[in-house]
Amino acid sequence: MPQNPEKIQDHVELFHQPEYKQLFENKKQFENGHEAEEVTRVAEWTKGWDYREKNFAREALTVNPAKACQPLGAIFAAVGFEGTLPFVQGAQGCVAYFRAHLTRHYKEPFSTVSSSMTEDAAVFGGLQNMIDGLANSYQLYKPKMIAVCTTCMAEVIGDDLQSFINNAKEAGSVPKDFPVPYAHTPSFVGSHITGYDNMMKGILSNVTAGQKKETSNGKINFIPGFDTYVGNNREIKRIASLFGFDYTILADNSDYLDSPNTGEFDMYPGGTKLEDAADSINAKATIALQAHSTIKTREYIEKEWKQPTSVSRPWGIKGTDEFLMKLSELSGIPIPQELEIERGRAVDAMTDSHSWLHGKRFAIYGEPDLVYCVVGFMLEMGAEPVHILVHNSNEIFEAEMKELLASSPFGQHATVWPGKDLWHMRSLLFTEPVDLLIGNSYGKYLWRDTKTPLVRIGYPIIDRHHLHRYTTIGYQGIINLLNWTVNTLFEEIDRNTNIPSKTDISYDLIR
Repeated sequence: MPQNPEKIQDHVELFHQPEYKQLFENKKQFENGHEAEEVTRVAEWTKGWDYREKNFAREALTVNPAKACQPLGAIFAAVGFEGTLPFVQGAQGCVAYFRAHLTRHYKEPFSTVSSSMTEDAAVFGGLQNMIDGLANSYQLYKPKMIAVCTTCMAEVIGDDLQSFINNAKEAGSVPKDFPVPYAHTPSFVGSHITGYDNMMKGILSNVTAGQKKETSNGKINFIPGFDTYVGNNREIKRIASLFGFDYTILADNSDYLDSPNTGEFDMYPGGTKLEDAADSINAKATIALQAHSTIKTREYIEKEWKQPTSVSRPWGIKGTDEFLMKLSELSGIPIPQELEIERGRAVDAMTDSHSWLHGKRFAIYGEPDLVYCVVGFMLEMGAEPVHILVHNSNEIFEAEMKELLASSPFGQHATVWPGKDLWHMRSLLFTEPVDLLIGNSYGKYLWRDTKTPLVRIGYPIIDRHHLHRYTTIGYQGIINLLNWTVNTLFEEIDRNTNIPSKTDISYDLIR
């Protein structure tokens, strides 16, 4: 049926039209579906302890993983450097997924090229794909650097990136002095934070080669890690400016992922300048804002650069206090009064909301660093973690999380679930319900199924707009975390008290 172009219906309304309802009914005839009563019976069974035991006994199957694969983290790291084009040695389909996943989160174009490996490359290797791909990328997109990573296909057949890049330069694909750092990023091991770490190490080892000087440049390096909140890089720059010391962010993708609409297309907005990245080897110290996405990079900096590194995660009051004291120690500059005032505002906001979050039970999932930081903040508010699920966990994270939980009276009844997925989380929420679920947009289906209110924190957030633009670190980040958590709780209270003459006794105007 033709539609009026001035009244195009969104899919929310469109699929309720009679023709689509009939289409869905007809479709069921070919799906070998069970009767509605049987579907309901099995669905109810999956909510109990008996099913939970069977669910947690599975080993060979993952259902809705709470992680992404290595190349996604690698290309995320690459675009933080000036004029850098990510290049993935692998199939087009994989790269389309990475681009789409990041574009949906940021609502920004994410430029990444692929060597478009197909069946012939899988048999004979992807050298020619690399030679042609680098040549085309260099000529068409005019980058200042091309950062290469791999997908499963290239890794399974054993493509040697260093050799391939050398051969491509010999063939004239790019000038011999053109920077082409690389990282092997097989998706069948690790996760997106591993890919970030591998690419960051690969880029830094490339751009700093031969740049070591006998004297320090006096700067402090910051490595954000796989941090998807663009406001955080800007907050780091603001804090450093208030102190007044020189710094380098390795790497700053905030402008790339949140670029202004000026009417002119810029393929490479912002980014850490390559000369600043090259000189980062001469800084006085490097601070990583995440631990688990920077393991190899920090080891490399300490060993090869002979530069001290530390991890400082400025989430919540304690984390921010420790971060600012570290900056004061390294720079020799007292903590600015403006930041002390901001601390007071954050404490005041926490006091305002404390009575609502105190004692609330919550579940959380996500990357190790994000989960650690959010749990720390929630413990400061007196909230009680119950289920802590980290699919891409490791022994170091589990040890530090258990130490954090033991440090607070509110963390005594939490269970850490390493290597588990979101179908495991579903069983946990049905059998041991909580007041809040904290996680990315994929928790939306858990919210619908288990009726557990979802606080959207993490990556990806693709069903709400603009949350990635905020800061979650520092004292200003505390305000945002409070906003998201306590107001989600209020919305749930209102939903449960909004029926006139029945439940509206506590449908209060003032919270």
